[in-house]
Amino acid sequence: MKYLEHKGYTGSIEYSAEDGLLYGKVLGLQGLISYEGETGKHLEEDFQQAVDLYLADCKLAGKSPDKPFKGSFNVRISADLHQKAALLAMEAKTSLNNFVAEAIRNRISKEPA
Repeated sequence: MKYLEHKGYTGSIEYSAEDGLLYGKVLGLQGLISYEGETGKHLEEDFQQAVDLYLADCKLAGKSPDKPFKGSFNVRISADLHQKAALLAMEAKTSLNNFVAEAIRNRISKEPA
């Protein structure tokens, strides 16, 4: 397992040789939610508790929790690459958004599981 998952949130898994601890952070959020553990089981438990605490704090404060990976992001590329992609999308009779999404899907499908 490369990542931890809980209630729609994804967490990283890192190791600190200096401290002899596993640690991580919730990915895709504006703020920092971190956790740690001496074993994989402890790391996963602390991750779940961190997410649950974040959601409880949001509820208590009356605010909506951030949703990670909303499905929308900005990509900065060179003007030349933008032009080439836009022209290829037009030739394929699709939007630039669909063209980019398909390119990402193709790249991801080539990654080992």
